[in-house]
Formats: sequence, C-alpha cells, structure tokens
Amino acid sequence: MKENRSIPAATVIPVLTYPDVRAAVAWLADAFGFVERVRIGEGHRAQLAVGDGAVIVADTANERIPPSGAGITHAVMVRIDDVDAHCALARGHGATIVMEPTDFPYGERQYAAEDPFGHRWTFSETLEDVHPSAWGGELLP
Repeated sequence: MKENRSIPAATVIPVLTYPDVRAAVAWLADAFGFVERVRIGEGHRAQLAVGDGAVIVADTANERIPPSGAGITHAVMVRIDDVDAHCALARGHGATIVMEPTDFPYGERQYAAEDPFGHRWTFSETLEDVHPSAWGGELLP
C-alpha cells in the first residue's frame, strides 16, 4: 500500500457517526486513550489513532446518523494491553459497561462498553495464544 499522511495507515478503518464530533473526540481521548491525528474542519471529521489502528469520527451530514438506541448495529473491537485498567478508566469517564472484564476460552480477556453517544466498543487483551480448535473454531489455510 502506498503511504498517504492524509489517511490512517490501518487497513480497515471504521467511520462512526456522532452528533458532535468535537465532543466525541474529547471523550474518546479521555475515556479510551485515543489520539486525534487529523482534524477536518471544526466539526466535520477527525481521524483518531489507537495502537496501530484508527477510527474516523464523522458528523451527521448527508445520510449519516448516529446510533438510535433501537438495537446494536455495530461494535468496534480494539486490542489493548490491560483490560482491567482500561475498563476502570472508561467507567470513570462515564462509559456504560455492558460486559464486565471476562476471560474467554479463546485466550482473550474482554469487556464491552457503550460510549455516551451510543456506539458499542469491545476491548480485548490477549492472555495466551490458543489454537482455534481448542475452543471449537477452525483455523483455515
């Protein structure tokens, strides 16, 4: 892939709609530790970095709408190093914890949160390398 400083280097980049881009960026930085890397207009869009990944916060222009609370349309998973500390930080900033930190047989410790704008996030810490066949999955060639 060619490098372009105007777009995150991540291969997959979720674009999430928020009613107030600046408020969302501030909250995501404080509660989840994301870092704003590019600002596009005062309230149009922002690119956020998280580890080697990225997320774009977009305004409600055109046909974009934020979550309505009428169900879960998506969730974004972010890999982190310390689920418990991250969960405490998010909770301290008002995130609704929808699943407390839990160990899973596939070698991950995860928690799920909803931000104040209705987006669902899952944060995952790797505990150990587990072959998918150990928990009923199938590793494809």
